[in-house]
Amino acid sequence: MRILIVSDAWHPQVNGVVRTLSTVQRELQAMDHIVHVIGPDRFRTLPCPTYPEIRLALLPGRKLARLIDDFAPEAIHVATEGPLGMAARAYCLKRSLPFTTAYHTRFPEYVRARLFFPLAWTYAILRRFHGKSSGVMVATKSIRADLEARGFANIKDWTRGVDLTLFHPSKRRDFGCQSPVFAFIGRVAVEKNIEAFLRLDLPGTKLVVGDGPQLESLKRKYPGVTFAGAHKGEELATRFASADVFVFPSRTDTFGLVMLEALASGLPVAAYPVPGPIDVITDAKAGVLNENLRHAAHQALALKR
Repeated sequence: MRILIVSDAWHPQVNGVVRTLSTVQRELQAMDHIVHVIGPDRFRTLPCPTYPEIRLALLPGRKLARLIDDFAPEAIHVATEGPLGMAARAYCLKRSLPFTTAYHTRFPEYVRARLFFPLAWTYAILRRFHGKSSGVMVATKSIRADLEARGFANIKDWTRGVDLTLFHPSKRRDFGCQSPVFAFIGRVAVEKNIEAFLRLDLPGTKLVVGDGPQLESLKRKYPGVTFAGAHKGEELATRFASADVFVFPSRTDTFGLVMLEALASGLPVAAYPVPGPIDVITDAKAGVLNENLRHAAHQALALKR
């Protein structure tokens, strides 16, 4: 089958959406499907307000239509709600073509964190965006329940997986950090609520692995924290396995793929009891969920790797 994925999040961006879609493309190709991804790298772009590392396609409609026509897909998946996603949706509706969408990020909460835009308004926009989809793919049951309560329909379960050959406890190394090492790995951005972790009174070392718009300001504000920058592949897997506790302070993720990577690396998770963590950390041996994040981190340290 010829499958088209249209996404506003694509390489060279580094985030959970890109990694998820890259894995989907690779696995579908291994099943002998022809998979084509159209991302912002094909278009003139502008920096996303408040997040310049993310580039948004500028007026992509006509060029996107030509690219879709040239590929002649048998199935179309619209992965994101940005300019490319909206243009792909319009293309499908104009031609009466079925398409699926996905709810990768809690976009209304992200917008409110940055621009103080009312949640009700953003959810109304998203209901309209996803309303014509033949299937709105979500990663967890808690997000499904939340969207259904907000009037979304045609929701389909689409969970996540992790590469167990890459993320493995055997990758553990000594980086010379004072033990124990409490790590956050992910995008360094306001919606990740990283300061809730950085403010904690914890022994040993606080480690942040990743890049993003808050990186430089957090470096200045928390000079005692080790900021290791962004890593990929084997280097990333080694950073996971070499910590002692993975602290996930986000309250807005729909899933939190990094939690799976942490668990596969033998790393217990400390997080808030919110959607994402409550769906992933379902066994008390795997992590601790508590509104007191410091308490969760200390308790997670006592769990067996």
